[in-house]
Amino acid sequence: MFIEHLPPESHTMTALRNELTPMQLAEQADKGEPEKGRWSQQEQLTAALYDAVRRLEWVLICVNTEKKSQRPDPPEPMRRPGAGPKKTRAQLTEKSADKLLKLLQGGAA
Repeated sequence: MFIEHLPPESHTMTALRNELTPMQLAEQADKGEPEKGRWSQQEQLTAALYDAVRRLEWVLICVNTEKKSQRPDPPEPMRRPGAGPKKTRAQLTEKSADKLLKLLQGGAA
């Protein structure tokens, strides 16, 4: 009972969390229980601030880039405890676009 009331950044709570499997960490991340993550609240707030500053920097760059110029991709947020890597979106290449067009026109792949 006493252990449940320890601060998240305590050595005991950190040791308990370090024993969790990736599946258990993912479950806790899905349930939205950041207090059970590997970071303290202070670290979570610092990461949120870091993400906000990087996003503002990106917006500033985009605003000051000419419309016809290539703009940089938005920054990736700092990974949080219990969260897996961000899934990348599939890119439509010339080859896959041709294959898709043939399929839509009733052709065999």
